[in-house]
Amino acid sequence: MSWHPGGVKQTRSLRRPAGRSPQEGLAQPEATNPLEGLVQVWLSFQEAADRLGTDVPAVRRLVRDRDLLAVRCGTPRMPRVPDSLLHGDLPLPELRGTLMLLADCGFNDLEALRWLLTEDDTLPGTPAQALRAGRKTEIRRRAQALAF
Repeated sequence: MSWHPGGVKQTRSLRRPAGRSPQEGLAQPEATNPLEGLVQVWLSFQEAADRLGTDVPAVRRLVRDRDLLAVRCGTPRMPRVPDSLLHGDLPLPELRGTLMLLADCGFNDLEALRWLLTEDDTLPGTPAQALRAGRKTEIRRRAQALAF
C-alpha cells in the first residue's frame, strides 16, 4: 500500500499483467546477454576489491557513488564489474562524471555500459578506451548529445 499525496490510500496490484513471465524485466541470461561480446573479463566484487586493494563494502560504495559500474550477470547472477573500467589498481578516473552524465541523459546502467564498450568508428575504438586515453571532454560531449 502507498499513500497518495492527498491522503487517499492506494493499493498496488501484485498480479502480473497477462502474457508476461515472472522473469520479464530482469537482465537477460548470459547466453543472450547484450554485453556478451563487449566485456572480455568480468570481476566479482571480491575480485574487484582484491584488484583495488580494498574490501567488498568499499567496492559497493564505489558502485553506489558512480565511481564504478556493475551489472548483474554470470552464473550465479550477481553484480560484476567489467575489468576494462579499472585503470591499474584504481577505477578509471574519468568514469564518474561520464556515468553521471549518461544517467542524466536517461541511460540505465546496462545501457551506459553498452555505450561505453561499443566500438565507435568515429573515435576509433570505444568511449571507454577514449576515456582511458585522456579524451574525456570529447566523450562527455558525445554523451551529452545523446540526450537530444
